[in-house]
Amino acid sequence: MSTSLDIWKLLAGLGIFLFGMLLIEESVKALSGRTFRRIIRTYTNGKLRAIGSGALVTALLQSSSAVSLMVLAFVGAGVMNMPNAIGVIMGSNIGTTLTAWIIATIGFKIKIESLALPFIGIGAAGLILFKPGMKPAMVTRLSIGFGFLFLGLDFMKISVESFAQTFSLAGFQHYGLWVYLLVGTFFTALMQASAATIAIVLTALNSGLITFEIGAVIVIGANIGTTITVLLGAIGGTPAKKRVSLSHLVFNLVTGAVAFAGLPFMIGVIEFFMDIGTSSLTGLALFHSLFNLVGVALFFPFLGHFATGLSRVFPDHKTILTVYLNQTPTEVTDAAIAALRKEIGHLLQECQLYNLRLLRIDEKLVFDTDLPFEANRRRRHSLEELYENIKLLHADIFTFYSNIQNQKLNSTEANELERLMYASRNMMNAIKNFKGVLHNMDEFDGSDNPYLNTQYKLFRKRIVELYLTMGRLLQMEDKEEQYRGLLAAFGHIEAADNGFIKNTLDAVAEKKIQEIEIASLVLVNRLFTQSCRMQIYGMKDLLLTHEQVVHFDHAVDRIETPPDGKGGTVSA
Repeated sequence: MSTSLDIWKLLAGLGIFLFGMLLIEESVKALSGRTFRRIIRTYTNGKLRAIGSGALVTALLQSSSAVSLMVLAFVGAGVMNMPNAIGVIMGSNIGTTLTAWIIATIGFKIKIESLALPFIGIGAAGLILFKPGMKPAMVTRLSIGFGFLFLGLDFMKISVESFAQTFSLAGFQHYGLWVYLLVGTFFTALMQASAATIAIVLTALNSGLITFEIGAVIVIGANIGTTITVLLGAIGGTPAKKRVSLSHLVFNLVTGAVAFAGLPFMIGVIEFFMDIGTSSLTGLALFHSLFNLVGVALFFPFLGHFATGLSRVFPDHKTILTVYLNQTPTEVTDAAIAALRKEIGHLLQECQLYNLRLLRIDEKLVFDTDLPFEANRRRRHSLEELYENIKLLHADIFTFYSNIQNQKLNSTEANELERLMYASRNMMNAIKNFKGVLHNMDEFDGSDNPYLNTQYKLFRKRIVELYLTMGRLLQMEDKEEQYRGLLAAFGHIEAADNGFIKNTLDAVAEKKIQEIEIASLVLVNRLFTQSCRMQIYGMKDLLLTHEQVVHFDHAVDRIETPPDGKGGTVSA
C-alpha cells in the first residue's frame, strides 16, 4: 500500500513540477515575449550568434520547445534562413541544460520546502493584490511557478527516497543500457518536457535508485524525445518548416548516438573534473551540457552543407496558382488585360470559397461543378493552405499587372488596369475581414444565447444570398443588367445592415443580450457588412465600363446618405 501511495505522490509531484514550468514559461513570455522574439529574429545573423541567441533565450525562457516553435514561425515567414535556424535549434539544446544545473545545485542542497513555500506564499498574495494581466501580476505568477517547481521536486524526492528502500535494479541489469535510452525518449515524448524527465532522473540518482551511468543514458533519451514538439508543429507545414523540424531530429539523434557510443569516455572526462560518487547530481548536469556541446562542435563546420541537404529532402515546390496568366505575354496588352480580368474573376471565386469554408457553409449551395480546375483542386486544401494560396495568387496578379505597366498603354488601358487592381484589392480586404471575425462567429455559434445563435445563422444566410446573386451577375452578358443587379445587391446589403441594427437595438431593449455581447455582435456586423460591400465594389470594377462605374459610385452615395438625412447605413 505504501508503494502505491509513493507512486501517487510521485505523479502529483510531477504534475506540480510541470505546472510550475508552465507558469514560468508563460510569465517570462508575457514579461519579455517581444524581446525574446526580437532576439531570435534579429540577433541570428551568423552561425555563432544564432547558437548563442538560441542558448540564451532557452536558458531564460526554460523551454526549448517554445524557442523551436518560434524558429518554425520565423522560417515559415521567410525572415530566417536555414543555417541560422539550425544554429538556434542547436543553441536551444545547450540552453535547456540550465534546468539540470538549477535542480542539481539548488534543488537538493537545501531543504526544498523552505525554498518553495515562500515563493508560493508571496506569489499568491501578489495575485490578490494585483490585477490580472499587469506586469506585477506576471511577476507573482513567476514566483508561484518557481515555488511549484521546487514543491513538485520535493514531492518526487520524498516518494523516490521511500521507493528506493524496497526497490532494486538488479533484475533489470541484463536488459542493457539501450532500454533506459528508450525510457528517456518515450517519457519525454509523452510529456513533451525534457525538464520533467531530467528532474525525475536527478531525483532517482539522488536517492540511489539508479546509477550515474543509467541516469546519463536516460538524459540522452530525453534529449531525443524533446524533438516530438517540433515534429508535431511542422505537420502540414511548408517545406521550410519541415526542414527545421528534421534538422532538430537529426541533430538530436546524431548527438544522442555519439553520446551513447562514447558514454565511457564522456563519463571519464567528467570524473577527471569531479568525483561523481559524491557530486553525482552536478556531474549529471555537466554531462547534459557536455554532450550537447559536443554535438554543436560536430555539426558547426557543416551547417551550410546540412542546410543544403535538408533543402533537397524537402524542396520548395513552386505551385502554379494562376489559371489565365501563365501563357499570356504582357507585350500584347489587350490580350494581357483580358487575361488579367479573367484571373481576377478566378481570385473572386477563390475568396468566396475561402469565406464559405470559414463559416462552414457547404460550397455546393453556391458553386456548381464549372469552377476552374485550380479552384476544384484546392477544395482539398486546408483553410490555412487555401488562405496562403490566395495571397500568393494575388501576388502573381500584382506581378503580372506590374509587367503590363512597363508596356506602352493608352489612357483607356491604363484606367482599365487601375480598376482591375482596385477589384483585386477589395477582394483581398474582404477575406481579411472575414478572417478577423472567425473567433467571434464561433462564439456566436456555440453560445447558449438564442439571439446570438440566430444572428450567426442570419450571417451565413446573408453571405449565401449575396454569393448566389453575384454568381447570377457573373453569368450575365448585358452590362446594363449587371449594373442594375450590382446596384440592387448593394441596396440589399445596406437593408440587411439596417435591419440588423434595428433588431439588435430591440434585443438590447428587451435584454436578450448582455452588454459584453453587444460590442462583439456590432463589430462583427460592421466587418461583415464592409466585406460584403467590398466584394460588390470588386465586381463593379471587374464587370462595368468606366462610365457605369462613375454612375454606380454616385448611386451608392445616394443609398448610403439618403436625402432625408437619416442615413442608409448605421455605422457601429
